[in-house]
Parts: sequence; structure tokens; C-alpha cells
Amino acid sequence: MSAAPAVGDIVAERTVHLTRASLVRYAGASGDFNPIHFNDAVAERVGLPGVLAHGMLTMGLAVETVVEWLGDSGRILEYGVRFTRPVVVDTDAGADVTVVAKVGAVDDDALRLDLTVSHDGTTVLGKAQVRVRAAS
Repeated sequence: MSAAPAVGDIVAERTVHLTRASLVRYAGASGDFNPIHFNDAVAERVGLPGVLAHGMLTMGLAVETVVEWLGDSGRILEYGVRFTRPVVVDTDAGADVTVVAKVGAVDDDALRLDLTVSHDGTTVLGKAQVRVRAAS
């Protein structure tokens, strides 16, 4: 049996590679067909640096990073983020989003996991925190 996690422990991490095809698949699943997520000309016309990943896609892949470690997504009690920077998905190169989950607080019945979510070395989700029921 492994020891209970302590404040500062990294419990999960991964890098997810997004492509334009990823954005199209997410658009189909979510129903969010805003052209800033697939059309360079539209993104440029509205002043964006390029086609952007959906904020909810970024948020979802971030929390999914801890699910394998948890072993049960039903242990997630609360999740919240602040959208601080967009993830620009290049036509050819795509975009890598890195997520690191670290224990931020521990109490008798729950843990707070602090997520660092970055793209090209820049944080894209601020104050990304997941409160999870402690393992029994």
C-alpha cells in the first residue's frame, strides 16, 4: 500500500498534442462550431494570433490528467479554472499542452490538486484546482 499523498507531491503529469483534427472532433462532440477554432482567416480577422483550441477542451484535458491517478472520476468533488491565455493550434505543428497535477492541500476527507497547464512555456489556465475525495 502506498503512502498518502503529501502537499507538494506531483501525482500526475502528461503532455497532450492537439492538432486541427483534434479541434474538429471536439467541435463535433461539443457542438461548438465557432470558426475561430478552425478557420485562420476568421481568427485573424477578429484579431486573434491564430486558430484557438476550445477553452473547454483545454479544461477537460487538464482534469482528465488526474482521472487515471484517482482511479475513479466520481471522486472529483469540484473543479475550476481561470482562462488566462489561449492555446494557438498551428496548422502544421499543432500545439502541445502540458499538465502537471500537484497536491496543494490535504485534509481528512479531501485533497486539493493544483494543476499547472501550459503551452509553449506559458500558463494557459490560471488557478486550476481540483478538489477530490480522499481515497478510503
